[in-house]
Amino acid sequence: MEVKGATYLFTLAGLMVTFAGFTALLLALRPAAGARLSLLDRYLARTVMTHIFVLTGGALLPGLFALYEIQELWIWRCSAVLFALPMLFLQVTYPLRRQKVVGYKPPFAIFAVFVVFGSTVTLAMLVYILAGLPFSAAAYITSLTVDFFTVAFAFVVATDVIMRQPVDGAEPAEPR
Repeated sequence: MEVKGATYLFTLAGLMVTFAGFTALLLALRPAAGARLSLLDRYLARTVMTHIFVLTGGALLPGLFALYEIQELWIWRCSAVLFALPMLFLQVTYPLRRQKVVGYKPPFAIFAVFVVFGSTVTLAMLVYILAGLPFSAAAYITSLTVDFFTVAFAFVVATDVIMRQPVDGAEPAEPR
């Protein structure tokens, strides 16, 4: 049994894993250029990779459930719950986790896009699918896609922050 959007989901999962590899590569390039890794470097890389692996799992869940010939309605409901709960936790707690590790909260752009917009999309998808509205597959896949691009946006902003850090690995002062 093939689930709706399976090709898209598998393509998205492949893109996400490639993106995670790119994140790890960037982390390796900084020391190769003679710079020490800071707490922020390690935290941002670990955070991006954690989000990407939750997203990848979310992209693979519907296909996995389809193998058990579960009814399509339940494929999307189960996938939505199993993806949304950990993703929402990661999205909503990000500012506090970051402050605990590096001493300051994320820049406003990261907070607005990565935390507020990302968690709103994830929550809206969960409510939409659990309400049994039509186009559950589209809602689920749209949420995964938007959440992936919020992570990519955060990664681009984080890369800029990382590249502006001192080469000696000293922790930068809180950004303005």
